[in-house]
Amino acid sequence: MIILGISAYYHDSAAAIIKDGEIVGAVQEERFSRIKNDNEFPSRSVAYCLEAANCTLDDLDAVVYYEKPFLKFERLLESHYTFAPKGISSFIKSIPVWLKDKLHIKTKIRKELGKIQAYDKKKLLLLFPEHHLSHAASAFYPSPFSEAAILTIDGVGEMATTTISRGTGNKIEVLKELHFPHSVGLLYSAFTYYLGFTVNSDEYKLMGLAPYGNPGSAATKKIKDIIKNHLVTVFDDGSIQMNQRIFSYGYGLRMLDEKKMEKLFGFRRRKPEDEFEQQHLDCAFAIQELTEEIMIRLARHAKELTQSNNLCLAGGVALNCVANGKIQHENIFDSIFIQPAAGDAGGALGAAFAGYHIYFDKALQSATTNSNDKMKSALLGPSYSDDRIEQSAKKLNAVYRKYDSQEQLCEEAAGLIEAGNVIGWFQGRMEFGPRALGNRSILADPRNPEMQKKLNLKIKFRESFRPFAPAVLEEDAPLYFETHTPSPYMLLVHQVNKDIRNTVPASFPDFSWQHKLYTAKSKLPSITHVDFSARIQTVTEYSNSLFHQLLTAFKKRTGYGLLINTSFNIKDEPIVCTPEEAYSCFIKTGMDFLIMGNYLFSKV
Repeated sequence: MIILGISAYYHDSAAAIIKDGEIVGAVQEERFSRIKNDNEFPSRSVAYCLEAANCTLDDLDAVVYYEKPFLKFERLLESHYTFAPKGISSFIKSIPVWLKDKLHIKTKIRKELGKIQAYDKKKLLLLFPEHHLSHAASAFYPSPFSEAAILTIDGVGEMATTTISRGTGNKIEVLKELHFPHSVGLLYSAFTYYLGFTVNSDEYKLMGLAPYGNPGSAATKKIKDIIKNHLVTVFDDGSIQMNQRIFSYGYGLRMLDEKKMEKLFGFRRRKPEDEFEQQHLDCAFAIQELTEEIMIRLARHAKELTQSNNLCLAGGVALNCVANGKIQHENIFDSIFIQPAAGDAGGALGAAFAGYHIYFDKALQSATTNSNDKMKSALLGPSYSDDRIEQSAKKLNAVYRKYDSQEQLCEEAAGLIEAGNVIGWFQGRMEFGPRALGNRSILADPRNPEMQKKLNLKIKFRESFRPFAPAVLEEDAPLYFETHTPSPYMLLVHQVNKDIRNTVPASFPDFSWQHKLYTAKSKLPSITHVDFSARIQTVTEYSNSLFHQLLTAFKKRTGYGLLINTSFNIKDEPIVCTPEEAYSCFIKTGMDFLIMGNYLFSKV
C-alpha cells in the first residue's frame, strides 16, 4: 500500500510518501524551488516522492491533504463575523482567494497532479484529515512508542491551536483542544513581529535572542508583569486566553495593535533594520520564558489525561528546542519523541500516516533499522552519486580531488577542520525538516573562539547574535553537556557542563549583548550560548555512519568528539539540495573547502 501526503498553500509546502507503513521519501518544496518557506503546490516534491517509491500516480492507494479546507473556511467566516465591523480590509483581501482556489482544493490538487504525469482521475482517492490530527500522526506513528501522550502546538489549524491526544496502537484519540483565537503559536509569533522579525519564518531567531535578556532585572520583571496582566492569562492546564483588544490577527492584516502594545511596554515596535536595545532583549526573554511555562503546564496536563510515560510533540511550537529541553528536564515523562519536521512540512508526512493507519486501519509498524528510528534519521530527500558530482564538477571547471576511501576522506576533513578551516559537507540523502543533521552541513571547530563570528558574518551572512549547534558523538555528550538522553534531531537545548565553563564576571548579566556574545564562556566557545546552553545533536553509527566516522576522526586528532554543525545555506535561502547549489554556496561565501561524496573541492 502506497500513500502520498501533501501540505500546501500556507507555508512550508511538502510531500511525503509511505509504502506499507514505511517512510520512503519526504521533502520540502523550498529545496527545489529555492523559495524560502515556499507555499505553492509541491509539484517537484511529489515527483521526487514518486521516484523514490518507484511508482506512478496510478499506483497510489490514496493522496492525503494535511487539513480540511472547508473547516478552515468556516473558522475564517466565524472570526470575521465575531470581530465585525473590524477587519473589513482583511475580509475583502482573503475571501476572493478562498472562493477562487482554496474552496476548490480537490479540483486544484487533481489538476496539479495532472501536470506532473497523466493518471486516472476517477481512480484517485483523496483524503482530508484535520490539521492537528496530521501533526499528531506525524509525531506518534514514526515514534518508537506503541502508546503515548501526543501534544501538538502551533498557530492555528482549522479551529484548534493546541491539542492533547492519546495514541494507542494505530489509533489516535483527541482528548482536549484549545481553539482560535487563543494560541500559543500566535502569541509567540506576535512577539516575533513586535521585535522586528518575520512571522512564520523567524520565530527561531526570537528563541536565539532571548538568552541576551537580563533575567533578574526590574525591567524584565516589568515586561513579564505586563504580559501576564494585560495580554494573556495562563491557566493551570496550560490553556491560555489572549486579550483580543491587543492582538489583531483574528480580523486584521497585522499580528497586533502596535499603538496599544507600545503604550503598554513603553517602547516602539522594533523595525528589522533597528539595532537591538536591552528592552528588546528583555522582552524576548520574557515571552520565551512564558512559552516554556505554558508548554510545561501542557505537558503535565497531557500526563494527567493519559497517564502515559511517553510524550510525542509536533506543531510549529515543538521546534522551540529550549522549551523542549525544559520539558525533558522536568522529568514529566520517561521518554520524549519530537517530530523533526514539526511544522507544516511535517503535516504532509502525518497526513500520509493518518491515511494509512486511521483510514485504512493498518497496524502500527516496527522500525526496520537497528536504531529503532522509523524516521530514518530524517534523511529522506534526494541523494547524488559520485558520478553525478564529478559530472557537475567538470561542467563548473571546479578544482577538486577524489579520495579512494571514506576513511581517508574523513581523516583529511578532520585535519582541515582542526587547522581552522570551515568545511561544506554534502553527503547522501538530504534532511527533511529545518535542521541540517550531517548531510547538508557546514562544519567547523567548536573550540575556536573566532568561529562563531566567522560563520555568522562571513559565511552565513546572518545576524551576529545567532548561536551555533554542536553535533556530538552520542556516547560523549555527557562529557560536555548536562544530559544523558539522545537528541538525534537537534531539538533539545541543554546546559554546558560546569567543569568546562569559564568563569565570567559577576557583572556579566549587565553586559551589552555584544559584550556577552564575544565573551568566551567555555572551552567550547563557539557553541556555548550566552546562557551557557547549546542545542545538541547526538550522532551514532546507526543514525549517520559517515558523519559518525568524521566525528570519530576529529576526536582522534583533538580529543573532542564534536563539531559545529550548521545548515548548508546562507541567510534567507533554503538549505542546498543539489551539487550545483552546494558549489555555488561554497564559492560565494567564506567557506574554505567543500566535500561532496568522495570529492574535496578547493577554491584554488
